[in-house]
Amino acid sequence: MTPSGQAAVQDSSHYRGNPTGEVLIDVRGLKMHFPVTEGVLIPRVVASVKAVDGLSFQIMKGETLGLVGESGCGKTTTGRCILQLENPTSGEIMFHGQDINGLDDKAMIDVRKKIQVIFQDPFSSLNPRMKIGEIITEPMKVHNIFPDEDARQKRAVDLLTTCGLKANFYDRYPHEMSGGQRQRVGIARALAMNPEFIICDEAVSALDVSIQAQVINLLEDLRDEFGLTYLFISHDLSVVRHICHRVAVMYLGHMVELADCDELFDNPIHPYSQALLEAVPIPDPDLENSREHKIIKGEIPSPISPPSGCVFHPRCPKAVAKCSNQFPELREVRPGHWVACTEV
Repeated sequence: MTPSGQAAVQDSSHYRGNPTGEVLIDVRGLKMHFPVTEGVLIPRVVASVKAVDGLSFQIMKGETLGLVGESGCGKTTTGRCILQLENPTSGEIMFHGQDINGLDDKAMIDVRKKIQVIFQDPFSSLNPRMKIGEIITEPMKVHNIFPDEDARQKRAVDLLTTCGLKANFYDRYPHEMSGGQRQRVGIARALAMNPEFIICDEAVSALDVSIQAQVINLLEDLRDEFGLTYLFISHDLSVVRHICHRVAVMYLGHMVELADCDELFDNPIHPYSQALLEAVPIPDPDLENSREHKIIKGEIPSPISPPSGCVFHPRCPKAVAKCSNQFPELREVRPGHWVACTEV
């Protein structure tokens, strides 16, 4: 975890909006296995990388769900599957009650207007040969939202202003802007389609600490103003606690814990969640130096050959014999608090 967002989250009771309770996204048994092949002339599949392996969760309308975990645990792959940038191996992705998994390109056109993404890297996610105005107006033109060019330009300028940029940025190129300004352009581009659901894939991790706080506050304001729903993918737990209503913890393609944000941070139950939170640095140097650091033993296993039973058991300090052969189902141990652990 980086120290980003520490100043922004000193007040843990920060207002996070009010989800409606209506299910917008319903992911059921999602699996994404990437084939591993060998051979040149006649390639054959010899194994598969189980990036996501049986993931189920719901996101309510107006909610921000945080998705956290180590690098390589399947967070970004989950987001790409929801966006249909990857074709999942199996499972259902329900949007407004419709399974969008496997829809053809024509049927996905209307869905893509409502589901947008803010990418991690503001430097590579913008076309360097296009002006900012063209970047924002292009999706409006493609989807024929504003057929008139003047209307598209006015909409783009309004979006730039909404995202904290001046109107004259319309005629600039990406290389003439800072990282924070480029990320604001990425947010404006996502808003151009009037979406209902936005996937924020490490949207602030590439920015300076002070800029991160500004962008997080902007995302919160936009959520409340336009009634947006977010899937917030991040490894920065301080930022997650500030912006999210609920938090889902992933490990090696599986969800190990899901709970309300404050409940998860105050009362983590799964050993992996506890280890993640114990790794968060304390802003007070004296407390940080005096506390005992508990480091997770071992290395994260390969997703090509994950352990049997609980995938965390080779590194778990509380593992018992049955953990190696009994797969833990995600179950509700407290109201709204779900954990995948046989020892809970």
